[in-house]
Amino acid sequence: MSRTVRHLLFILFIGCCSSVSFAQNKKIKPDTISHFKTDADAFLGYDSFGYCYLIKNNVFRKVKGNETFEYKNVSLGNITKVDLQNPLKIVLFYEDFNSVVLLDNQLNKIAEINFSQNNIPIVVTFIGMSTQNQLWVYNSLNQQIGLFDYLKNEYKTVSTPLTETIKYYQTDFNTFYWIDKKNNWFSCDIFGKTTALGKIPDFDTIEIMNTHQYIFSKGNFLFFKDISDTNSTTICEIEILEKTFDKFCYKDQILSIFTAKEITNYKIVTP
Repeated sequence: MSRTVRHLLFILFIGCCSSVSFAQNKKIKPDTISHFKTDADAFLGYDSFGYCYLIKNNVFRKVKGNETFEYKNVSLGNITKVDLQNPLKIVLFYEDFNSVVLLDNQLNKIAEINFSQNNIPIVVTFIGMSTQNQLWVYNSLNQQIGLFDYLKNEYKTVSTPLTETIKYYQTDFNTFYWIDKKNNWFSCDIFGKTTALGKIPDFDTIEIMNTHQYIFSKGNFLFFKDISDTNSTTICEIEILEKTFDKFCYKDQILSIFTAKEITNYKIVTP
């Protein structure tokens, strides 16, 4: 099936299964900034200092030009998740061992936390950096979102139990976002206030920009959506050069596309 046919089928699918409209004439055309070859297994994104973060053979790498830092911990198994919000305090999650490692800006270990040894039973499924020396934690034992103070070794629950399985999650310092298996989008703040943010179209991968904007992929096509204008919820296609890609990352108007062979960076201006 050609890319054009798949594109048309996806537009029809969106029109049938969602209340949003799709404007074929409303497209975002980003400008190519750079691209370079890579043999990494996973591309994780950039920080505000221009460092690129990658994983190769379960080794976490921080790269900028000829400067490279590495961290590996074979005793904890595979890296499940990396949080780069604070490049001075990077979070590496090892789900198989229910553990987290915090790294400084040169990838030296600051702390290692084994949640299985906590006084309050915690089995972590999802995690992210929060404020005031705290980590967002989704505890699968009680299906609740909580905050863990890694200096005081204290844990508190902030949400009520979630009733649906989490399909995707993302965090910032003040908010835990998640999309359930029915594609309903929610947020929970550090005080436990939970807000329903709407329905998400079917997606392969997604990145939440804020409480009303996100970028998502479906069938190797990339789209932007803004739900802040309730009178016009239109999906805009982002026209990239890649026919297929493994992952995309967005930060500070830079859209990075990761394929098996290279990373391409685009400057993108959203409507």
